[in-house]
Amino acid sequence: MSNNAKNDLVLHDKKALQNNIQLRSSEPLWKRVPTRDADGHVYHDFMMLIPGLKSFEPTRLKIIVNKIESILKKFGTDIVLADLNLKLNILWVTIQPRTGLSMEIAALIHHVIPEAKLVAQHRS
Repeated sequence: MSNNAKNDLVLHDKKALQNNIQLRSSEPLWKRVPTRDADGHVYHDFMMLIPGLKSFEPTRLKIIVNKIESILKKFGTDIVLADLNLKLNILWVTIQPRTGLSMEIAALIHHVIPEAKLVAQHRS
């Protein structure tokens, strides 16, 4: 993704896809995920489970990461943070508060990655 850290997908397995996306060792999400914008408006977020993700072969994993990245890029600045945790098989996405946005993004991800399941989302 871009050099703009705000919109980078973070991947939590340094062995996988080292040439594909920016990698960071990171603190727990609760410490890193922004909760409000500069004006104090609360961000929304959602989580998707992708069963077996951590055991996918590198080629399949790269394809999945590229699909997720492609979808998230379509939403530009609506995406505040995206975090793919391979150890937990979880995709966490923090977004601008807009009605229906989390469902729209999750549905697109599920459409191209059928095993991806929406687990939780912020409700305003």
